[in-house]
Amino acid sequence: MKTRWLFVLASIGLLGACVAAYFSSRVMQAQQPMFQPASNPYSDGIYAEGIVESAQSSGTNLNLYPEVAGTVSAVLVKEGQSVKKGQKLLQIDDTIQNATTRQLQAQAAAAHTMLNELRAEPRPESLAVSAAQVAAAQAQLKTSQDTLTKQQDAYRADTRTVSQDALDNAKNAARVAAANLTVAENQYALTKAGAWSYDIQNQERQWIALTRAYQAAQALLGKYALVAPRDATVMAINTAPGAYVSPQGAYDAYTQGTDPVISLSANSGEMEVRCYVDEILISRLPPPAQIHAQMTIRGTDVHLPLTFERMQPLVSPKIELSNQRLERVDVRVLPLIFRLRTPKGVALYPGELVDVYIGK
Repeated sequence: MKTRWLFVLASIGLLGACVAAYFSSRVMQAQQPMFQPASNPYSDGIYAEGIVESAQSSGTNLNLYPEVAGTVSAVLVKEGQSVKKGQKLLQIDDTIQNATTRQLQAQAAAAHTMLNELRAEPRPESLAVSAAQVAAAQAQLKTSQDTLTKQQDAYRADTRTVSQDALDNAKNAARVAAANLTVAENQYALTKAGAWSYDIQNQERQWIALTRAYQAAQALLGKYALVAPRDATVMAINTAPGAYVSPQGAYDAYTQGTDPVISLSANSGEMEVRCYVDEILISRLPPPAQIHAQMTIRGTDVHLPLTFERMQPLVSPKIELSNQRLERVDVRVLPLIFRLRTPKGVALYPGELVDVYIGK
């Protein structure tokens, strides 16, 4: 019985060994590569990393940041949308600033009304009241003087008819009536003269100050909206309604950094390639008139010629592609910009990395 089981196990082992030997002896054919690796088309060319961007006369794509901080209340455009210069792109909640602006506007209007009131003085009604007060004071003075004259005449005729005390009271009443008339006449002159020039100047300056405060608040209120500085295409929107934005940008939870709130590209329809030449290769660059270049789209066999456009003659740290601003090694690069014509059927997008070879 045991001998039979040993024979079965040995047969199974022999069969497994034959199968393994068969499969291990098979020669697997190599798969064809999906694309050919990029190669230098120039005998003495240099390599540089490039990034695709929209064509524009100077600078790079427009990265928009708000000048004030706040919560986004509305995003008014979509990515890929073409916008016109001055078109509103995004609105930040301006409730508090709007109320402050209206308050300053009301204060400026009140100050201007008070200034007009001062300039319009005297009011006919106030002048009529002052004139009536003068007439009343004159009548009172006339009454007091007549009373005093009668008592003086009676006193001179017979000292027993009028007491000295009554005579003194009549004299005092006449003096008070004369003083009241003088006050009424001065009050009439003051009312007729209108507002004091210094009061008008002070009120005018208050109105100007409040008007300028309102204008400043109105200008600040306009900062709560992001508008397109020129005709462009919306490339990226890095925020949403309800999110908080600031002059530093919008917080990115993935990178734990800040991004531009909105990125715009030129609306020209053409593209450029910005490449960064390492500082140790700058000496090998041909003169600008002799520069030729070719780029390769990564992951494809597409090779496209490039036309030299311009150079940014400032060697800067290489942080544009890695965004690593805390590198210990300060590698510096020289930016070169090439014009690109994209053939039909080839898809290129701003921000895409490409391989660039530069030669004569």
